[in-house]
Amino acid sequence: MKKFFALLLVLVLAVSLAACGGETGKDDGDDAKTGSVYWLNFKPESDAALQEIAKMYTDETGVKVTVVTAASGTYNDTLTAEMDKATPPTLFVVGNDAAVKDWGEFCYDLTDTEIAKELNTDAYQLFDADGKLCSIGYCYECYGIIVNKALLDQAGYSMDDITNFETLKAVAEDIHARANDLGFDAFTSSGMDDSSSWRFTGHLANLEYYYESVDAPDAWKTCPAEIKGTYMDNYKALYDLMVVNSATDRAQLAAGGFDANAEFAEGKAVFYANGNWEWSSLNEKGLKAEDLTMIPYYCGVEGEEKAGLNCGTENYWAVNAEAKEEDIEATLAFMKWLVTDAEASAKAVETFGVMPYKNAAESSNPFLAQANAYASAGNYTMPWVTNFQPNVNEYRKGIVSAMNAYNADPTDANWDAVESAFVAGWASNYAAVNG
Repeated sequence: MKKFFALLLVLVLAVSLAACGGETGKDDGDDAKTGSVYWLNFKPESDAALQEIAKMYTDETGVKVTVVTAASGTYNDTLTAEMDKATPPTLFVVGNDAAVKDWGEFCYDLTDTEIAKELNTDAYQLFDADGKLCSIGYCYECYGIIVNKALLDQAGYSMDDITNFETLKAVAEDIHARANDLGFDAFTSSGMDDSSSWRFTGHLANLEYYYESVDAPDAWKTCPAEIKGTYMDNYKALYDLMVVNSATDRAQLAAGGFDANAEFAEGKAVFYANGNWEWSSLNEKGLKAEDLTMIPYYCGVEGEEKAGLNCGTENYWAVNAEAKEEDIEATLAFMKWLVTDAEASAKAVETFGVMPYKNAAESSNPFLAQANAYASAGNYTMPWVTNFQPNVNEYRKGIVSAMNAYNADPTDANWDAVESAFVAGWASNYAAVNG
């Protein structure tokens, strides 16, 4: 009997020691090292880099990280299938409000998590109707007005001379007035054919939607049934500035056939409305990063001296709330490592372009680097509120038609038709798709 109790005591002591964590090797009591990470990747072009990053983390920490990449255009179907499996993704993409409605119940609340605290802006956060932080952006794109600083210098100006719409207008009008002597104009062409009109019915339109949305009590967390057009005068001011101070007659814009990228690359204009994706082609054509920058859509709103670029993405991380606790902890730890580790974030930025986190590596894309610089300096980011456009193709067709009529004959009456295409067109297209 004594032997039995002795053996029993040994067993109890062994269990007690194991319960104390003597063999787990966990740090600070968290479950990160006992869990694993399964990332269902949204970006096929980033697969190779993410596989390298996953291996780096596993080699460094011992935590298994699996990256599975959905084929292009199949993410939603792949996610649905994978979430039904016994070992579903712990990290996945919930990239817009519609996705929040579909997947919000599966999203772990990222409020006050360490990874959320690493964000350098609150522009890339998606919440559900109850205020739960469902997903956060891990990379983004930006657009605004690309500037050739070298030409600006030749015209006798520097970037310090442009801080708002008033100063942009003064510089652009002076350059346009001296275009023959300078050998270049202020703005590139602003074609309204299908290859270019999206820059003005989508990108430029964002300034109206953004400023109107931040006036609203709920900041347009969901698509509104109608808009007011409060900032249409500001939209008009910047659009007119672009098309008047250009070598191209605005009456010709409807026909299209222009190549604004080539005009800019060939040094024919100082300003070019477009996004960070233009960097590669401009660089291939001989432009250098140090000669280029991007400025916000200055349009005359109060306080725009603290504006940043128009930045947006559909690349938002969500953590699976239904995963095992240790896998959730492991996933959160991996996410923080990815945006704070110098080598890992450099690899991620190389494939993603830029990451909106305080300690992530800087982007080599000068426009994305500028977007981050604005955000880090405390300037407000202008999110892609354009994503709310209802029945988008039909809605934009109406705007293009009205703007072509206005360019052909820029009267007040024709501008009223543009405003109607924006405002009444929004309401009618919302009703068309929502009943």
